[in-house]
Amino acid sequence: MKLKHLTVLMLVLLTLLSLVSCQTPASGATATPASGATTAPDDSSAPDEDDWSYIKAKGNLIIGYTLYEPMNYMDGETLTGFDTEFAQAVCDKLGLEPVFTVIVWDTKEVELEAKTIDCIWNGMTIDEERSQNMNISQPYVKNMQVVIIRKENADLYTDTASLAGKTIAAEAGSAGEKVVNENTDLSQGTLVPVLQQTDALLEVKAGTSDAAVLDYVLAKAMVGEGTDYADLQIVDGLELAVEEYGIGFRKNSTATEKVNAVIDELIADGTLQALADKYDVNLAD
Repeated sequence: MKLKHLTVLMLVLLTLLSLVSCQTPASGATATPASGATTAPDDSSAPDEDDWSYIKAKGNLIIGYTLYEPMNYMDGETLTGFDTEFAQAVCDKLGLEPVFTVIVWDTKEVELEAKTIDCIWNGMTIDEERSQNMNISQPYVKNMQVVIIRKENADLYTDTASLAGKTIAAEAGSAGEKVVNENTDLSQGTLVPVLQQTDALLEVKAGTSDAAVLDYVLAKAMVGEGTDYADLQIVDGLELAVEEYGIGFRKNSTATEKVNAVIDELIADGTLQALADKYDVNLAD
């Protein structure tokens, strides 16, 4: 009888030892959390990649632009212009391939942050709001906002007061749109936002808008005798905003300083001035 009890006791002890060994991971094994449990991800090996490293690694600079003569425009099947050649010269020195992609100007910041583009190189006006939302290169071209009207209305529209209550076209999200909204006289009229500055010219030419507010650099190249807009003109002496152009990068992008260094080189060796003379633009001081 005692032997039987001893046998039963031994069996119970062996069963308990077996259960304990099943609950303990074997030497060198990793315990798996129960179903539904979570563990914090290990970021210790994640690369600390800055924006310049990201751009350099892929070997190209994706440049957002809109058609805007003389900065970026088509000559037949070829994209050319001051900003186009400027970007090419900078990329050559940085060992990058420039990739130009058309953007919607009003959503340029979204595309920049989403990394569908690496920069905005398209006659972009430097202002306080943009400077808060992105990195901007040193200024490289002078500009101002001007008013475009039909030549037949030259005696009617001579200043902003004469345009109060009129229909004014401007590119959505542009410096021109900002001027219209902030000007005491122009803001009394109807703003017609368009996708591109050239669309604003079409509005005036077609007579669907009384005037357009846009960049002087573009207006000088596209309006007047010998152009497709010979029936339009700049309102003489009406300078709404004096400004400068810069290249927009992602906020805190380390690529900005790389590009600024090359801009200094292109100024020093006369390359940038030669481009300015070719496209009839004025470099920033």
